[in-house]
Amino acid sequence: MTDSDFFDSLETRSADERESAQFKSLGTQLSIAKSKSSAYTDLLRDVDPSTVVDRSALAQIPVTRKSELIQRQSKDKPFGGLVGGQLSDCRQIFASPGPIYEPEGHKNNYWRLARALYAAGFRRGDIAYNTFSYHFTPAGSMLQSGALELGCAVFPAGPAQTELQIQTINDLRPNAYVGTPSFLRLLIDKSRESGNSIDSFTHALVSGEALPTALRDSLASDGVNVMQCYATADVGLIAYESSALHGMILDEQILVEIVRPGTGDPVADGEVGEMVITMLDNPLYPLIRFATGDLSALMDSSSPCGRTNRCIKGWMGRADQTTKIRGMFVHPEQVDRVVKAHPEVTRARLVVARVGHNDEMTLQCECGSSDASLGDAIAESLRAICKLRGTVELVTAGSLPNDGKVIDDTRPID
Repeated sequence: MTDSDFFDSLETRSADERESAQFKSLGTQLSIAKSKSSAYTDLLRDVDPSTVVDRSALAQIPVTRKSELIQRQSKDKPFGGLVGGQLSDCRQIFASPGPIYEPEGHKNNYWRLARALYAAGFRRGDIAYNTFSYHFTPAGSMLQSGALELGCAVFPAGPAQTELQIQTINDLRPNAYVGTPSFLRLLIDKSRESGNSIDSFTHALVSGEALPTALRDSLASDGVNVMQCYATADVGLIAYESSALHGMILDEQILVEIVRPGTGDPVADGEVGEMVITMLDNPLYPLIRFATGDLSALMDSSSPCGRTNRCIKGWMGRADQTTKIRGMFVHPEQVDRVVKAHPEVTRARLVVARVGHNDEMTLQCECGSSDASLGDAIAESLRAICKLRGTVELVTAGSLPNDGKVIDDTRPID
């Protein structure tokens, strides 16, 4: 291995060196959060930042759950009192479904995605073809900022207009793809159907949905070396793959805990639990013990690639019923809003499945009508509220399981 194999020297620190440096940064982050964020002034009122010097002390700080953000932000607009600054400190503001508002600061590579892109083979001079959305949600901006940090040229394609995209790819010959893996598969397949095959992509960083082994292998057979990363609109980069494909390596600028779902209690290494993230270098949005709602587990060994940080097993499901479909989070609260928009519906259940390599969702609605026009109206509400298209199935009253589920994610993890 050489220095050029790594984004920076932080990736090859010893475990003790990393832990010491991270907790030193944490003390500063806690002080900023407590003094500048009204929410953390309250949440950290009994916490002396100078005493939080190890993980046992960190575990005593209250957890802030992603599922609470909608309620917090509705009471204290726009950011729920969690931002440690003013609106003028933001370069951009985004809205994820919910809605949940997220700030982007002025710092280059604000979301820290450059590290994951570098591990996936992105380098200065690449043309990064970015198919993540630039509308409302931050995904497009997140990956663009990281690619620009590396010196890549970025084409902001977004996720629509397949035929035009195929023409553009053939004109520009980009060598690097950014987006969901299923959309890359779709672009390649559609290009072949049209007789205008695209073959310029050599490497890709994907996110927003699962990457099954069969899909990774099929893309590799088309000459695309695909790596994936795990990031959220609140935290930015959390973990990423390297060429060793040994789990997902944790980012260097966050502290990660795995806790028992519904609590703030860390679990033993290897045990599946909820991911809790503490930011170490973001005074604008100083999230402390932020529970993402995602499940994972710490692995017992670091990656053979030479990066020494801990690895997680990747995304292993949701600790709550919120789920991610085609790169977009869907919350139970949104399903409830769809139901309330149609008085004929007494109860509903959103079933998420994978058909081939694509995510599909069906809203099963209990009602006393089988009118096709009602189904069409509900489908339009589903699209408008969740920002995703899905089918609607009208079922008889009392036919849905009485198990409290609003969202039933039936997709296999792999």
